[in-house]
Order: sequence, then C-alpha cells, then structure tokens
Amino acid sequence: MSIDWAALGQVFGVSLVVTVGMVGVFTLGILGTSRKAAPEQGGAAAMSGGAVGASALARTGAYTCFALCAAAVAYGIYLIVA
Repeated sequence: MSIDWAALGQVFGVSLVVTVGMVGVFTLGILGTSRKAAPEQGGAAAMSGGAVGASALARTGAYTCFALCAAAVAYGIYLIVA
C-alpha cells in the first residue's frame, strides 16, 4: 500500500482554501444583515437610540453571500451523491 503524498497535500490545500473562503463569505453575509444604517439627523430613532435596519444594498449583498454558500453546499452534495 502506497500513499500519494502530493495528492493528499493538494486535497488538504484545496479543502483549507475553500473552507476559509466559505466561512469568510458567510461572515460577510452575517455582517451585511447586521449592518446598521446611519440614523437621520433629528429623527425619532436618533433621539430614542433605537436600532435602524440594514440598508438595501447591504441586505442585497448579504443575501448574495448566503446564496453563494447555499450553492457551494448544494454542489458538494451533488458531488457526493452523483
């Protein structure tokens, strides 16, 4: 029995890069949904210190990040099942 160390190293490297990338993309998605828009000057939310919802651009980017994560998971399941 012989171990192909070069192939094992390639699998480890690709797995590490993809894992760190997916965690980064998911983190950007969470950050996008929790990002707060700047309160308006003199508004009721500014006076009461209430939370303001995420902007539309940040929310769209977050949903895109979550869609990329879901696509990567679906592709991985496809590779395992097929």
